[in-house]
Amino acid sequence: MGESPLSRRTFLSAAAITGLSAPILSACGTSGPGGAKGGAKTLQAWVLVDQAQNRVQNTAVDDFNKSATGSKVKLLPISSDGAVYADKLRVSMGSPTPPDLLFNWGSGSIRNYVQAGGLMDLSDKLAADTAWKNSFLPSVLDAGKIDGKYYGIPMRGMQPVVLFYNKSLFAEQGQKPPATYDDLLKLVDFFKGKKIQPFALGGLDQWPSLMWLEYLVERSGGPSVFENIAAGKPGAWRDPAVTAALQQIRDLVGRGAFGTNFNSVNYVNDGAGLLFAKGKAAMHLMGTWEVSNQVDRHRSFAQKDLGFAPFPSVAGGKGDPNAVVGNPTNYFSITTKSGDKDAAVAFLKKEMAAPAYVDALIKTGDVPAVTGLESRLAASPQPDFARYVYQLVQKAPSFTLSWDQALMPQFKTPLLSNLQKVFAGKQSPEQFVAAMESVK
Repeated sequence: MGESPLSRRTFLSAAAITGLSAPILSACGTSGPGGAKGGAKTLQAWVLVDQAQNRVQNTAVDDFNKSATGSKVKLLPISSDGAVYADKLRVSMGSPTPPDLLFNWGSGSIRNYVQAGGLMDLSDKLAADTAWKNSFLPSVLDAGKIDGKYYGIPMRGMQPVVLFYNKSLFAEQGQKPPATYDDLLKLVDFFKGKKIQPFALGGLDQWPSLMWLEYLVERSGGPSVFENIAAGKPGAWRDPAVTAALQQIRDLVGRGAFGTNFNSVNYVNDGAGLLFAKGKAAMHLMGTWEVSNQVDRHRSFAQKDLGFAPFPSVAGGKGDPNAVVGNPTNYFSITTKSGDKDAAVAFLKKEMAAPAYVDALIKTGDVPAVTGLESRLAASPQPDFARYVYQLVQKAPSFTLSWDQALMPQFKTPLLSNLQKVFAGKQSPEQFVAAMESVK
């Protein structure tokens, strides 16, 4: 998830990486760790094929290699297709020569590899170098944890989910974006009364609907609710915050928040985005890639009317109203079979928060997860929005990865299909919880 316009599909489903059976193919034909003769090694860093990003990444590799006295790093773009990348990574991780460094989405995308002892725990390295650790935004760095330990270093931009709204439409109607969930409900009723669909929703693609469950659970119960679900704790789906959020979703549907045919509207092919851009829907809950999509497809709307706000607070909720959900970032992890783990760590230390690397990411439109960037974001193609995203994540106490990406692969299809049934009124909150508890 080329990458212009950005979409969630350029980040793809992280669960796809581990969602395949045991290795059935031979290892990929590369030199592998230790490819260089003598004490120095050739360290492979696997990434997705992406012209703009690969240029930035290769510059970082070149910079490291110029000063390295021992092992060097070689960037290997594998595929722009996440499924192909996932398959090749799965095969290689089961071989004697996996890559030394691998691009990933954190959380569920690497949990199997961590459990199999295939990835290096970076906790001690980060603890021993507080300057390195503190160079990253805490909520994003923490999103790369597995069972409380660090296995990933941020290496790309951040994509939180935000509440987009039509500024001109709101101004014409004398309305403001919602600060609280009660405000949101009032807006739903108000715009429905004006015969304007309150929210665009591409329910046909299923995953856009998940953003509502993610935020409502976060606001009601805090990040620990999903942390327990992701960790596989028995009964975690039965947390009251999950049922409460599902009930809120049913109420929103009943109020007409998403219109009547949302499960027939797509997002990927611009169905929901077009409704929003044409003023037929007042708001849209979506990831930050929505800005790039709107700039690409509906430039005038994006430049004049596209407003953005955080998801509102929920009265009585345990969650911090500053917490965010979405795609924290992509990470580099180091394999335990690396021919030179110290050199791999040195590369991540020297380059992932280096000014030249970070500035290059900003110019591609990314908002890196690095501290102290406010003034440098002026170089972004969309500086105002980049600053907004940065400040949003900067003050976030937690950043929860999209559930379908964070969970183990077997949960993805049941999660999305059962939630679609809840939105369609074909399944109760209690039935959803029971269905998800039955997935093993």
